[in-house]
Amino acid sequence: MPTKVTRDRDAPWRARPRPQHPSDRNRPVAKLKAKQQTFDPDRGPVVGPRFLVAIALVVLGIAWIAFYYIGVRAPDGLNSEGAPNSATGPGFMQDLDQWNYLIGFGLFFLGLVVAAHPSTPLGRGRGVVVGMLGCFLLGLAWICVFYAIANQADPSLPIFNDLGQKNLGVGIAFMAVGFTFATRWE
Repeated sequence: MPTKVTRDRDAPWRARPRPQHPSDRNRPVAKLKAKQQTFDPDRGPVVGPRFLVAIALVVLGIAWIAFYYIGVRAPDGLNSEGAPNSATGPGFMQDLDQWNYLIGFGLFFLGLVVAAHPSTPLGRGRGVVVGMLGCFLLGLAWICVFYAIANQADPSLPIFNDLGQKNLGVGIAFMAVGFTFATRWE
């Protein structure tokens, strides 16, 4: 009676090595994909012209909104004579009034969209997830904060108090920019 070792060795289902054919040596072999890094030097420079433009647009958008809110728009309340406060600063920004927020947020969101390109650090690897989730969560937080302060008689949060219902548009725009990052996710 054969032993167990003998039966296993002679089993018909056991895979036997295939004889090598001379043409097998020249066939391409599939290689495992290397672990993707966030800042992979083979995929482009970390700081390139597109990334610098994106940063410049974001900073310019924030600066535009801050300058309008602090230096141009008429402060809330009344002056010493009992009349409403008047706007100060450059005349063209006074004439734009609420459009200044559209310009500032437009520049900011355009900078984020430019940053979603694969040649920038936010447009590849883990940067895409950071940009996408960051925009989604900021949009959600913006809308939640707006709803929390919307029913107050005198909302005192800067920018929120001037935008009113347009805050919903800002929150949705953050989420829309998050979708531009989502299209780059691999």
